[in-house]
This record gives sequence, C-alpha cells and structure tokens, in this order.
Amino acid sequence: MNSRLTTAALAPLLAAAMAFASAQPVGPQRAEPEHHWAATWIAPAEPPWARDFVLPLGMPEALDNSTLRQFLRTSIGGERIRIVVDNQFSNQALKIGQAHAATLGTGGRGAPVRFEGQDGVVVGPGARALSDPIDLPVAAGSRVQVDLYLPQRTRIGGFHWDARDRTLVLAGNRAGEGSGEAAPPDAQVFSTRAFLSSVLVESPARPKAVVALGDSITDGNGATPGADRRWPDFLARRLATSGVAVLNAGISGNRLLRPGMGESGLGRLGKDVLQQPGIGAVIVLLGTNDIGWPGGPFAPGETVPTVDELTRGLRQLVAQAHAQGVRVVGATLPPFEGALQGTPLEGHYSPAKEAVRQALNTWIRSAGAFDAVVDFDRELRDPSRPSRLRPAYDSGDHLHPNDAGYEAMARAIDIRELAASRLD
Repeated sequence: MNSRLTTAALAPLLAAAMAFASAQPVGPQRAEPEHHWAATWIAPAEPPWARDFVLPLGMPEALDNSTLRQFLRTSIGGERIRIVVDNQFSNQALKIGQAHAATLGTGGRGAPVRFEGQDGVVVGPGARALSDPIDLPVAAGSRVQVDLYLPQRTRIGGFHWDARDRTLVLAGNRAGEGSGEAAPPDAQVFSTRAFLSSVLVESPARPKAVVALGDSITDGNGATPGADRRWPDFLARRLATSGVAVLNAGISGNRLLRPGMGESGLGRLGKDVLQQPGIGAVIVLLGTNDIGWPGGPFAPGETVPTVDELTRGLRQLVAQAHAQGVRVVGATLPPFEGALQGTPLEGHYSPAKEAVRQALNTWIRSAGAFDAVVDFDRELRDPSRPSRLRPAYDSGDHLHPNDAGYEAMARAIDIRELAASRLD
C-alpha cells in the first residue's frame, strides 16, 4: 500500500521530468540570429519661434484634419522598419489618427504603420512614440515616404526648419493614398518637417553609426532640395557598403554655446548624438553662427564669444562624447566673407569675426583636443582669397556650399579615422 502511494505521489514529478527532457535539444544547436534596431535617418527637432523672429516659420502654426506627407532617404537598409513620432517642445498631446510608410521607385511598396497594434497613437507633450515593426524592406539609399494623419487641430511643437526636401500637407485622411513625390493638385508644399524624427531598420548586425553635428552647413542649406546632396548624404554613399549609418544632426542656425534655432549644440549632444544606437563617432562642425550672429539681425544685442569661450565649449563636448566611448572628429569652419551680403540677413561677416574664425581654426588643427580633424576650411576656401568660399563651391550666398562643395567636404573626410572608432 505504501508502495502504491509512493508511486502515485511520484507520478506528476516523473511526467514533468519526462516532458522537460523531451523538450531539450539533442546534439549541436544553431543559435537564433540576433536582431537589432539601428537608426538609418534622423531629423532633430527644434522649438518653433515667435513671429517677430528674423525668419518665417516655414509652415502653418497649426494643422487640422490634415495629412503630413514627408520624404527621406535611408543610409543603411534592413528587412523591417520602425518610425519615431516626436512631440518635443509641445505643451499639448499629439494625436496621430493613421500612419503609412512606403518605399519609392521601381518595385516600391507600402504598409500601414501601427502602434501597439492600433492604427493611431496619442503622444504626450514632450514625448515620443515608437511604432511597431513594419514589414517594409528597405535598401541603403532608398527613398521612403511617411504619411501622418492629424485628425484634430494640432499646433506645431517640435519641427525641423530646413528639410532640404518637400513636405506635403493634404486635406483630410490621405495616409497611404497613393505614393510618389509628385504633389497632388490640392497639396500645400513646404520645406519644413514636423513630428517625424527618426526611422529605424532591423538588422542582424549590431548598429554602427556616425553622426554629423552641425548647423546649416551640415543641414545642407544651398544643396539642391530633394536630391540628397548634403555632405552627410555624400558621406553615407561612401560608407554604404560598410553598414555604417550616417545620421544628419544638423540644424540650420544652430550654435555651439547658445540656443538660437534649436537648443545649443552642447544642449542637444546627448539626445541627438550620444543616444543614437551604435554611435561610434561624431563629426562636429559648429561655431560659424556663434561668431556670425552677434551684432547682426539674428542676435543684435549679443557680442561675439571669445576664442577661449568657444574652445572651452568644444573641449566640454569632446569630454562628454569620450565619457560614452565616442570618437570626435573636429571640423574647421569654412570661410564666409560677404555672407548674405545685400539681403536683410546681412551682418554675418566682419574682419573682427574673421579673426576669431581663423584663431579657432588654428586651435582645432593644432590643439590635439580631437581624435581627428577634417579641414573643411582648406577644402572650400578660395586660394586667392582665403577668407571667402571658392567660387566653384559657393551656392551664391557666400556662406553655404553648393552640391559640388558638399561633395568635396565628404571626400575630405578620412574614412580610416572613422574606422579607428567603434565602427570597426
């Protein structure tokens, strides 16, 4: 009797043990492949400015029952994508009623964008929302269209002023209705982005990224709109076969030390650069507006910072990056004699400002503060008059390069210096 009781008591344990054993793999097993999410494209957000600022906002202050259609180019590819909807710098919730993503060109296809299985999402003030994975394969260099439907009146909070691309505003819910870069007859066309701040791709390889941190020269002012011919675009093409993402964190009007158009470069280093997946290196081109804005229409009551103030700011930026194991490539400031001359924005250049630029460039080249240096000044300056841009590289405003100038900037970057970082 005791034996029968013991067997009955052991029966559940024996069954469990046999089930466990049968579930265990026998012999050598192949590990499941890892999957990682890497940023392939970003557009850092900046707060909108008041109506009395020297530049217009570039899009309506609010949208209602409208679809925002935005275009971008990936730097690396993957089998699936996710988008990041950004409600930074807003004091109200952002409601997305529906979203859709599509690849453009031959063989292009589209797919709905969902958030936790739902067609839409409500993003709180100052917050971001990450979409579910979207079954939409993209290759490196793909053109992608993202539609966001705003069903209710929505004020523009965080936005990106100079997209170097077109944003279409369509009446009503048009998410996923057609694809292609041609604007429908009823579309409003702007060159400003809103609410879309990042696209991620899924990859079996660990993320590897280099971020370009800068102002309008990094943002691409002067480049052909919609053609993706900014210097980070050209650099992305150089690195396309290596699987390294090139992320453009340029904001037109950005400054190293002080807010201007967007938070200061030091203020946004963490979220726009150091938080990017797989960040191994950052190329820093900041200081032109710190020098050029004071005393002109952008900052009439300010004084030009000293070289010591600028170098302390750059050293602090390097220290923060190094604390995260990120390599820093310092870039010299291109010349800007005659910048914006004959326009309402004139006042960027003076001989005294040129002296500050020259002294700062000397420090960037020789102080040893950076892991590497790229000499954009030497690449772009006119040999016969080094304080101005080479005519063949001048977009016409004597401040921003043209397509050829941006391509020359990308060529000047030593890929081997980037490979010495965590990108290898």
